[in-house]
Amino acid sequence: MFARLPLTALRTFECAARLRSFRRAADELSVTPTAVSHQIRSLEHWLGAALFERLPRGVALTTAGERLFDSVHGALLDIQQAADALRPRPDTGQVLLSTNASFAALWLVPRLGQFYARHPTISVCIDTRAALVDLHQDASVDLVIRYGEGEWPTLDCHQRLAETFGVYGTPTQVAAATQTTPALITVQWQDSTLYQRLWQQWCAQAGETWLAGAPLQRVYDEEHHALQAAIGGQGLVMASSVMVSAALGSGLLVPYRPDIRVPGACYQVLSAPGRSRHSPVRVFLDWLQVALR
Repeated sequence: MFARLPLTALRTFECAARLRSFRRAADELSVTPTAVSHQIRSLEHWLGAALFERLPRGVALTTAGERLFDSVHGALLDIQQAADALRPRPDTGQVLLSTNASFAALWLVPRLGQFYARHPTISVCIDTRAALVDLHQDASVDLVIRYGEGEWPTLDCHQRLAETFGVYGTPTQVAAATQTTPALITVQWQDSTLYQRLWQQWCAQAGETWLAGAPLQRVYDEEHHALQAAIGGQGLVMASSVMVSAALGSGLLVPYRPDIRVPGACYQVLSAPGRSRHSPVRVFLDWLQVALR
C-alpha cells in the first residue's frame, strides 16, 4: 500500500517546511543542503506541484506546501508517539509552553499544582522570554499563550480566555478609598498607554474624579509587580480579571466598585497544526480547558 511513498523525501520536506530553511533542515538531518534540495525537487516532481517558493533569503511554502505540511507534520507526530509508547523505557513526557512572565506568575504557576496532582509524570516547562516564538520554525515549543486581539490563521487555536479590567486593593485600601483619593498603582509597558486609557475609562464610568486631582501614582513595568504592590498596601491597582483571580481567591485583594468593568483583550492558546496530537500536549490542553472556565 505504501511502497511508492517517498518517505525520505517527505521527512526532509517536513523538516524544511517547519524550519522554513533548507540549510537549517540540513543541519537537523545531518545532511548537506544540496541533499535537502535534491529530495525536495524529487518530491515536487513526484507530486507534480511546487511546494516551496524560493526567496532571496530562505523559502516560503506554497498553498500546496502548506496543505502537505499540515498532514505530514501531524502524521510524523503520531508515528513518534506510537514509537515512544513501544520503547522499553518511554519518556515520561514534557510540554514546553511559551507565554509572558505575568501570565505565568499570576495565573499559570499557581494552578500547576492541580495539574501535577493528576499527571505527576508530565513536566510543564515555561518559557517567558520576551521574543515572539515562531512555532513553524521552533519545533521545541509545543504551545504558546499570546495576549491580544490578533488572529493567527496558520496556527491552531485551542482556547480563548477573555478578560475585563477593574480596580482592586486590600480591604483596608478599598475602605479608605471611599473617604479619600487613593494612590493609583499602574503598569507602564514600553511605548504603551494601555493602562492610562484604562484608568481614564474606568474613572469616567465610575464617576470618580481621581485623575483630575493629580493623584499619587505607583508605576511598575510588569503586571505581577503592580499586583504585589497592591497586596503590599501601596494603593489601588488597575488589573485584569485573569491576572487578579488568584489574589481574589485567597482574599489578598478585593474589588473596589465591582460593578465597573472595562473590556480588555484575550489570551489565546495556540500551537502549530498537529501538535496537539502529541500525548502530553493533549493531556495538558484537556486540563487547561477545564482550568480556563
